[in-house]
Amino acid sequence: MQVYHAKSWPAFARAANDKATKKIAAASKFRLFCNQHTSAFLRFMSHVFAFSIILFAATIPAFCQKSDTALRRVQEQDVFSRGGGDIPTLSPAEHLARAETYSSNRLFPEARAHWMKLLEVYPNDAGVPKALFGIARSFMWERQYAKAVEWFGRLTKDHLDTKDGREGLAFLGASYVRLGKNLEAAKAYEQYVSLFPQGERVDSAHLNIIDAYREAGKYDEAASWIQKAVATFADTPTEINALQAGLRMEIFRERWQQAVSAADSVLSKNSFRASMTSADEVKYLKALALEKAGKKQLAMDVYGSIGNSYLSYYGGLASERLAKGRAKFHMPETPTSKQIADSPVMFRAELLREAGKRKIDPRFLLAIMKQESVFKPGAKSPAGARGLLQLVFDTAIKYKDAAGYPNLQPDDLYAPAVNIAIGAEYVAALRDEFGGLYEGIAASYNGGEDNALRWLNRSKPKDPGIFVAEIGFAESKNYVFKVMGNYRLYQALYNEDLTRK
Repeated sequence: MQVYHAKSWPAFARAANDKATKKIAAASKFRLFCNQHTSAFLRFMSHVFAFSIILFAATIPAFCQKSDTALRRVQEQDVFSRGGGDIPTLSPAEHLARAETYSSNRLFPEARAHWMKLLEVYPNDAGVPKALFGIARSFMWERQYAKAVEWFGRLTKDHLDTKDGREGLAFLGASYVRLGKNLEAAKAYEQYVSLFPQGERVDSAHLNIIDAYREAGKYDEAASWIQKAVATFADTPTEINALQAGLRMEIFRERWQQAVSAADSVLSKNSFRASMTSADEVKYLKALALEKAGKKQLAMDVYGSIGNSYLSYYGGLASERLAKGRAKFHMPETPTSKQIADSPVMFRAELLREAGKRKIDPRFLLAIMKQESVFKPGAKSPAGARGLLQLVFDTAIKYKDAAGYPNLQPDDLYAPAVNIAIGAEYVAALRDEFGGLYEGIAASYNGGEDNALRWLNRSKPKDPGIFVAEIGFAESKNYVFKVMGNYRLYQALYNEDLTRK
């Protein structure tokens, strides 16, 4: 770390004073906000849960005062160590640590500055692969995929013997996919399978090869890799995922009888545990294929075999299909007392105001809020998402002006009114992008807009259940199930003005 001598320190401190003072003032302002609004927030909450209030009240100031301590510390260190110039030379470990702090808060340019400095000053350090991976991954997060390909290429050229190099090869394939270069993606994943048959991502590499060839229109190659995956991963969740990929491909190609046969192959497996699909999903897709093939009664029978509850996404879709087909309409059971207690209306005034401005169903915002933060304004995720609707700062700044907060700072996202306004603006933009498909909004909210658009583009025919089946991330798929389950329950319990039915 650079050392400043006693004689030079006063001048340096004066040069940095303005920046440091502004940051300290911002932190003080936020702490004041917390102190001023805690009591008002408690009065509101007292009308909902007496016990929850007592527990939650103790946590609000703690969340406010402790939030982003590491980030502030690194920012202040950089202000002093820069002295108005470039980043000074620190130890490799310190550059990596500061980059990680910035990256985890999604301040990617600041993170890259430290990674780049490490590459410049310490080109032979053991941390070089990590820095290269961080730079490439940050460009992925920013959706600058051409740059990501360039940096993953540099990483994989010289460092495939490291874990970062192996990871980089897998992410190189993912970056090609997002550029629409599916054949290049398939080749990158095939290289991973060839070089690392026991690698951490070898199972997902097989599945990504299948989808890449399918999206490139190379159906025979996709089918070949389905068989390879089934043989390589027999009696594992990856086998089921590969078979489900075949089912999705047949539906996309509108080969209905082959889709029915593919569905039966998946359903013949004894367990769906830890896989990306379920018996309900496969039954729904089979029934849809039967319906498209003109076998309506058989389709209705399969729809009717899907159990209906607020926990079953495909059960709800099956009920709608049965109603449209004038078959017996099976309703879910009455919400339990626990489901009712776990589905409160919080921040009603803010939700109605911001949702009303943008013609959004406030019950859907509540469904997201429940899943994202369980209504905790001070919540922060390891990925740097903040507040009630868990907004990351790089997303929030895209919508801050339209939401009325042009001078937004990261900690402002802990304020309920700010978070809900920006979150509502974001959801409205996603609604327009996905044509009102709530599943698309939820998938995008969790998995990213580019990924959700890719899943939408390979959904044919256009149907919510087909779209959800196409979601390629287990976390995002489960997130959609939970949000849509929350939304369905809120619709059953509340009117659109959030009064109780």
